[in-house]
Amino acid sequence: MSSTPFATSDSATPPQGAGAATPAFSPLYQQIKALILHSLQHGEWKPGEAIPSEIELAARFRVSQGTVRKAIDELAAENLVMRRQGKGTFVATHAERHVQYRFLKLQPDVGDAREEGPAQRRILECRRMRATAEIARSLALRTGDPLIQVRRVLSFSHIPTILEDIWLPGQAFKGLTAEQMADYQGPTYAMFELDFGVRMVRAQEKIRAVVPDEGQAQCLEIPATTPLLSVERIAYTYNDVPMELRRGLYRTDTHHYRNDLS
Repeated sequence: MSSTPFATSDSATPPQGAGAATPAFSPLYQQIKALILHSLQHGEWKPGEAIPSEIELAARFRVSQGTVRKAIDELAAENLVMRRQGKGTFVATHAERHVQYRFLKLQPDVGDAREEGPAQRRILECRRMRATAEIARSLALRTGDPLIQVRRVLSFSHIPTILEDIWLPGQAFKGLTAEQMADYQGPTYAMFELDFGVRMVRAQEKIRAVVPDEGQAQCLEIPATTPLLSVERIAYTYNDVPMELRRGLYRTDTHHYRNDLS
C-alpha cells in the first residue's frame, strides 16, 4: 500500500473552482480508515493477527498518531479490529467468542448460548447452481452466475431447532463441500475466514412469523401448524460487499430470538 503523504489538517480542502456538484472531501482520519480497510480487505493482515502500531501507521501514512488513533477507534467500534491492553490492536475474527455471539441471536430459554454449546449440524444438501434473478439481486451478482447452495439442520440437545438455506457466491467459495461444512467444529463464519479468506463484518436481517410447508416441518420434526420465525440475513464483508444470503426457520418452543439494542 502506498505511503502517500496526506494533508495534516482535519479535513482536505476542495480544489479551486469546484462546482456545487463536487462531492465533499472526507476528514483525514476517514481517509486513513479507508486505507486500513483496503489492507484488511486485501488480506495484508489476517483475522486474529496484529496490525502495525499507531506509531508505525502514522509513519507509513505520514500523518499524526492522533489521526491514526481516531481511525482505529472507529474500526474498533465497528468490530473490525480489537484493542488488547498492553498487546496492541488485532484484526477481529469470528474465532473470538464475543465476535461469534454477535451473529448468534437464537438463545435458549434456560441458561445462555455459551452454556448450551455449539449446535449439532446435519447437512442435507450442498450443491452448485446458477443464480436466479432474486438471489443475484441479494448478492450483487448477475443472473446465472455460479452459486453454492447449502441446506442444513441445526440441533440443540439433539432437537432440530433451525432449518437453514444458505447461498454463497461460487467464485469466492469455490471447492466448498458438505463434509467441510459438517466437520468444522467452530463457527461457520470462522471457517469462511480460515478456508476462504472471507470475513463477514456485518449483516442485515428481516424477520417474520410463518408456518412451515410439509417438507420444512419434516426436517424440523414438528407439526406443519407450528409457528416459526423466518429470518432472512444478508451478510457483508468489507466495503459492504454481500457474500451470503441465509434464510432460516427457527423453532421458538425452547429458544427465543434475542437482539440487544444500544
